[in-house]
Amino acid sequence: GTMGGGISMSFANAGIRVSVIETAEEALKRGLSVMEKNYKTSVSRGALREEDVAKRMALLNGTTDISATKDADLVIEAVFEEMPIKKDIFGRLDKLTKSGAVLASNTSYLDINEIAASTSRPTDVLGMHFFSPANVMKLLEIVRGDKTSPEVLATAIAAARKIGKVPVVVGVCHGFVGNRMLSARSIEASRLILEGALPHEVDGALTEFGFPMGPFAMNDLAGLDVSWRMRKAQGIKSEVADALCEHGRFGQKTGKGFYIYEPGSRSGRPDPEVEQIVVAASKRLGISRRPIDRKEIVERLVFPMINEGARILDEGIAQRPGDIDVIWIYGYGFPIWRGGPMFYADTVGLPYIRDRLAALAKATGDKRHEPSSLLAKLAAENSTFAAGAKKAA
Repeated sequence: GTMGGGISMSFANAGIRVSVIETAEEALKRGLSVMEKNYKTSVSRGALREEDVAKRMALLNGTTDISATKDADLVIEAVFEEMPIKKDIFGRLDKLTKSGAVLASNTSYLDINEIAASTSRPTDVLGMHFFSPANVMKLLEIVRGDKTSPEVLATAIAAARKIGKVPVVVGVCHGFVGNRMLSARSIEASRLILEGALPHEVDGALTEFGFPMGPFAMNDLAGLDVSWRMRKAQGIKSEVADALCEHGRFGQKTGKGFYIYEPGSRSGRPDPEVEQIVVAASKRLGISRRPIDRKEIVERLVFPMINEGARILDEGIAQRPGDIDVIWIYGYGFPIWRGGPMFYADTVGLPYIRDRLAALAKATGDKRHEPSSLLAKLAAENSTFAAGAKKAA
């Protein structure tokens, strides 16, 4: 798949031999072909020479035989985000791989401890969460399980640096650091369009703030059907996104999502049909729409992320506020000149953020927006996340 191919390229780019294992010959050929095509695109742009392509492709050994893992020092699993499949794979790897091999999962959400428990050597298991496209994106969340050994953790960090990634160690929780905070933003983005904003207005406010794209453009790029399947499996509804999917609007790949895309274009433009779907959803839920200015949009998208980041720090999932900032700058496009969400919070002032979140929690009835204990404590002291981290250390 796309992620497995990108991870394989990352190692080949660093001169490391890779066994690329697929379930079927056709999928394997397709994957290797995509990797070669990506390399040739780099040649056409002047980033690589033809001989570089041949050299890197020679490092990629494709096979459909999982026993090819038997001599590997590091195995990275990149299958579907379904726990039973992950556990089956790791149970097989446990029997096939040599003693001391590092067994890593590329999961972006799932419990590493549960995956590790499907093996007889949980000390050798951890998460290595790459970001798509994996051969381009710099961030690598390294997820430390409860039983992950220090040696395995150090090996993963060294491997990340060897392939030019920026590693950040995080603990186990649903979504780890980046996606857990992203979820808080996504919930509020959906609420904003039901209350009165339109997708292009929400995205416009966030790009003006400094992000390369807003949440709805990002959803179109990822494919709306992907999150739709996940929501249906979890029994969750998203009024507007579900309606778009029911209309066959899955994003860029279908030419229509939150935006409409001309053939061959990756730049979407607002679609009156989407506005009708959004307004109908508000009416269906009995919500009176109102104009929402850009300042409110940005605060309602960014402040809940900061609040979730504070909870992550309080729980010890991230060790330092700077770790969260690195994750968001390198993995999610947070504007680097703002320093990352936790640094940005310190520049805005924690008392102001606390008060705005308290007001938002009251207005929406969403307890998730109530200021976290760490945020409330630091705000009461008129302190900062940076000062709080120094004090804790």
